[in-house]
Amino acid sequence: MNTTANPAIATQGTARHGRNVVVVGTQWGDEGKGKLVDWLTESAQGVVRFHGGHNAGHTLVINGIKTALHLVPSGIMRAGVTCYIGNGVVVSVAKLMEEVAGLEAAGVVVRERLRVSEACPLILPQHAYLDIVREAFRERSGSEKIGTTGRGIGPAYEDKVARRALRVQDLLHPERFAAKLKDQLGLYNHILVEYLHSNELETPETLKPFVQDGLLQFEPILAEAMRQAEWLKPMIADVSVELNTAHHRGENLLFEGAQGTLLDIDHGTYPFVTSSNCVAGNAAAGSGVGPSLLHYVLGITKAYCTRVGSGPFPTELDWETPGTPGYHMSTVGAEKGVTTGRSRRCGWFDAALLKRSAQVNGLTGLCITKLDVLDGLDKLEICVGYELDGRRIDILPLGADDIAECKPIYETVEGWSDSTVGVTEYDKLPANARKYLERIEQVCGVPIAVISTSPDRDHTILRHKPFEYPVTCA
Repeated sequence: MNTTANPAIATQGTARHGRNVVVVGTQWGDEGKGKLVDWLTESAQGVVRFHGGHNAGHTLVINGIKTALHLVPSGIMRAGVTCYIGNGVVVSVAKLMEEVAGLEAAGVVVRERLRVSEACPLILPQHAYLDIVREAFRERSGSEKIGTTGRGIGPAYEDKVARRALRVQDLLHPERFAAKLKDQLGLYNHILVEYLHSNELETPETLKPFVQDGLLQFEPILAEAMRQAEWLKPMIADVSVELNTAHHRGENLLFEGAQGTLLDIDHGTYPFVTSSNCVAGNAAAGSGVGPSLLHYVLGITKAYCTRVGSGPFPTELDWETPGTPGYHMSTVGAEKGVTTGRSRRCGWFDAALLKRSAQVNGLTGLCITKLDVLDGLDKLEICVGYELDGRRIDILPLGADDIAECKPIYETVEGWSDSTVGVTEYDKLPANARKYLERIEQVCGVPIAVISTSPDRDHTILRHKPFEYPVTCA
């Protein structure tokens, strides 16, 4: 067999293979994945985004300076690390350009280190417009809104599944791109005017250059896409080949999930979910590596629960009334969405929910974030199961309808008054904080590997190293 055409094969057996870690959110997103990816990147040479779009929001705090990322992998804040956007991501080139410009203005080297899969579906103005018009139609017709960010993520994934998506590789072929775009806009305009009555709505300011009387305009959308193509061309790559080559060269890779497990299109609180698979297994499909290369799965979970937007939330508290535990979580935890600015709903830690996440992700270890937010609460509750239809269950059911009927069953544990902010050694945590964490381990059945005690990169307790944890490497 000729192996020279594929360097990934050519180097097999001659190099030390890298170790690879997948980071996933285990709740409804916003668990603090960005900080952990950035922190773990100290041991990695590449960071990979494998699903979602610019509806994701990862906040990093390094030396007190806050950076918000949406499409660019969090590893970009570590010099010399290569960042990959895998084929499972839907890409708005306009938003990517905006984000890269902001990072480069702050002195971060980006374009020389960023690789974008040629197989990524594109998010174009028609996707954002359809997203916004459909939510408005739901509201006008009395249906419950899904809670989409209105950024075109869902429609872009719909086009992918319907096999009519425009992909990054199409930008390299202008005539082919134009023909596909014309066909797609014909379908969209029919849906928008005939079924959703888009001509009766005010067009958002950012989309006015591309929409007239509720109809998408071909020439402006094509011209803008071709302008963006020139900027993107140097970063377009066969990410699958590059990742496999890097692995066989001995490089460690970190696969960065977006959103959270309970927003997964298959395993989440359907239909109040995102449009992609958020679980660890999709790191393989969404980047082009085999599942045997996913060596360790780190599940990120807050020390309590939050959720943005609509959908069931069994342990939700009153988070708007001063003096309540929910209000404490909301204010001390600064619970506002990075991408949308919407307030997050807050509630007690849900161990039964985490059991579901542990099961569908195959978690190797847990990272607990925002432990410091619970400082000062006298009593804490841990949901260990639910009552549903007169029976007790100990794992979150599938689908929004059953979840909405779940009544949480709580265990009460003692809180602590001493501050945990900035603690970096487990034994220096308050005794009740350690008991709280150990009870979470017992109920969920997953060891805690990492504990975050503030947003700062260095305020982290390490109990075992994911890149060095004993696993069988491919």
